[in-house]
Amino acid sequence: MTSDLNKFSELKKRLFSALLGASVIISSIVWSEWTYFLVFFTICILAQWEFYRLVRIQDYLPIRFWGVFIGGLLFILTFFIERGDLDGKYLFLLFPLASVIFIFKLYKKDDPNPFVNIALFYLGISYVALPFALINIIVFADGDYTYQILLGLMLIIWSSDTGAYFAGTAFGKTKLFERISPKKSWEGSLGGALVATGLAYIAATYFDRLNLWEWLIIAAIVVVAGTYGDLVESHFKRSMSIKDSGNSIPGHGGFLDRFDSLILAVPFIVVFLKLL
Repeated sequence: MTSDLNKFSELKKRLFSALLGASVIISSIVWSEWTYFLVFFTICILAQWEFYRLVRIQDYLPIRFWGVFIGGLLFILTFFIERGDLDGKYLFLLFPLASVIFIFKLYKKDDPNPFVNIALFYLGISYVALPFALINIIVFADGDYTYQILLGLMLIIWSSDTGAYFAGTAFGKTKLFERISPKKSWEGSLGGALVATGLAYIAATYFDRLNLWEWLIIAAIVVVAGTYGDLVESHFKRSMSIKDSGNSIPGHGGFLDRFDSLILAVPFIVVFLKLL
């Protein structure tokens, strides 16, 4: 009985956090490009800071302030370039700024693994900040700000995660990748795929920016890349010997836990929208 009550209490906490977070994100995307910018820039910064905090648990020493600064600047520059306020040439500023890390490490006498920490510094930018910066390409896909594609993407990701959670809880028997994530199952992934496909049909009905086949491809990308994004983040946490990336979001862990699917899916979706 106590176990059931604890599970119910955890589910309520998880549901409340999900609804609150979704409300903030949806409102920011729909309200204006500036509310979108503020919320997603904040999430980018917090997620990247969380990444550097986690690697420091294992006594690694990436310079997190400089890494978060570069990641935040990448998001800002990409936003204003895609908005049409800046020339793309300003992205070249990031290369010398990021290269300064090598000079910093020359003066770090107490760093026994400087090049490992330099690699982790760059990993925090490419793994976390870059995908968030690429979201700016999605919201300005047609030249002007449009909330439809990003909102549809977020809804598909959430529906896939929700479908996978409940299908896996109810029917999950065949392990998907037991070595990395023992709770994930093929049945859960199938449930997530079915719900994501249904949401893609709904998005095509109410949003006119993309055709049905394009929404279905985005849903397929979310199911495949999103699942691997979750597994990659689980692998990362296992290498750090932790259960959750943080406790910032009650019932959901940290920002990396909540946005792991988005982080890996976004690069593929940008390639699809821009090249295919």
